[in-house]
Amino acid sequence: MMKRYVIERDLPGVGALNRAELGGAARTSNAALARIPGIQWEHSYVAGDKTFCIYLAESEERIREHAEMSGFPAARITEVAAIIDPTTEQSCAI
Repeated sequence: MMKRYVIERDLPGVGALNRAELGGAARTSNAALARIPGIQWEHSYVAGDKTFCIYLAESEERIREHAEMSGFPAARITEVAAIIDPTTEQSCAI
C-alpha cells in the first residue's frame, strides 16, 4: 500500500533556479524514480533554500533510496496522517 509523505530537502539556492534548471532537477529525479519500484513523485514546492516534496511510496526506505540515487538529500521525511482543506468541515458533524 502506498503512503503519502512530505520530504523536506535542504538545497541551497534552489529558489533562485530558473525553469530550465528546475527541469534538469526534475529529469534527475525522474531517472532515479524509473529505477525504483513502489514510489511516485506528486509535486514539489520550491521555497528559498528548500524544497518540500510530496511523494507516494510503499515505505520511507524507498524515499531514502531515491534521495541517495538522485543526489537530492532528504533532511526530513514525514508520513502524512490525513489531508484537510476548506471543505473538510462539510463532512464533519460539528
